[in-house]
Amino acid sequence: MKVQALNWLKSMHTASLPLQPLWAKDLPLDAEIHQFTVGRDPELDLALYGFDCIASAAHVRMLTHVKLLTSSDAGALLAALQVQYSASVAGTVRIESAQEDCHTALETALVAATGEAGKRIHLARSRNDQVLVALRLYLRAQLNELGFAAVALARVLAQFADDFKSVEMPGYTHMRRAMPSTFGLWAAGYAEALVEELDASVGVHARIDRCPLGAAAGFGVPLAIDRAVTAELLGFAHTQRAATDCINSRGRHEQALLDWCVSIAGTLEKILWDLAIFSTEEYGFLQLPDAYTT
Repeated sequence: MKVQALNWLKSMHTASLPLQPLWAKDLPLDAEIHQFTVGRDPELDLALYGFDCIASAAHVRMLTHVKLLTSSDAGALLAALQVQYSASVAGTVRIESAQEDCHTALETALVAATGEAGKRIHLARSRNDQVLVALRLYLRAQLNELGFAAVALARVLAQFADDFKSVEMPGYTHMRRAMPSTFGLWAAGYAEALVEELDASVGVHARIDRCPLGAAAGFGVPLAIDRAVTAELLGFAHTQRAATDCINSRGRHEQALLDWCVSIAGTLEKILWDLAIFSTEEYGFLQLPDAYTT
């Protein structure tokens, strides 16, 4: 029955892909099914390409450290990864639809540049932990970037609060004047709210700051690798120890960062609504620059 089913699938197949993804099996992959599952990955994965290069370079160094990869292969791979990383930074990388994602695109480029060495980079890792570590590096970078932006805004608000600490304004409750206040108190309140959000970001960073590389498909690898070396090279504070937890954490850390983004966006929304209201003719507390209005 199994043979009959396979033959039937082959007979139903209409168009296969010239290039198979990393997870491909023996059966041909139907082009329409491939397109449905790939979606916008070739476009969106460009954001991960550079991080995949970084993680792959650390993986190469670890494999060399434990003598699973020769120095000559490692040198060729690291040089090719540098070229690919530079192309990613320059924005000249293109992921073909048939390649599906950045991981297949990168490995294809490495094989083209280094031959058999390019195939050996996949030793002791799976597409699963390869995806995870690239995403984890991306999330960490995005959290840091957002954090620095929040710090900059908090400083501006704190300076505004100091400059206008004696400028009076009404304090409102339910859009009605309630008690005397100042523009300084208004700005200081939002500066402190952003500091609170920055405190919360420390916990999100701690969740992300665990290296999943080495978990493979979720059950580790039967080779004497050194996951601590990889984690250290990539700047992670910890190794995510349980291989099964690494794979089960897919989506969990992304959700944690998104929850934090939603929270800080709530604070930003309040600031912007105040600015919109205070700049109306009815209130007239402040004027917005023409460049920021329509």
